[in-house]
Amino acid sequence: MDHNTDTTEQAALDSIHHLAIVVTDVAASVAWYQANFKCAVTYQDATWALLKFANTSMALVIPAQHPPHIGIQVDDAARFGPLTTHRDGTRSVYVNDPDGNALEMMARA
Repeated sequence: MDHNTDTTEQAALDSIHHLAIVVTDVAASVAWYQANFKCAVTYQDATWALLKFANTSMALVIPAQHPPHIGIQVDDAARFGPLTTHRDGTRSVYVNDPDGNALEMMARA
């Protein structure tokens, strides 16, 4: 396999920005993940946190604020609907795939 071709193909692919899982206590969950894994907290408040791992990020969310979802960065996120600017500065819209799984379609920074 030609390494240059592989790099070019990957640059054209969309990116999974984060996976979001539901937790009952954001602070307690952040503490647990930090105690058990090498990860960095890039954002945290009472309703959600974003943990950075080497290859992706994981959001810890409470059900009243966010559904469990996969955040995908795409060049044309607005084609999925009007984008909302969030408190962390990202812009996105939530959609469901054909099976009802929540996806957060995120504009590239």
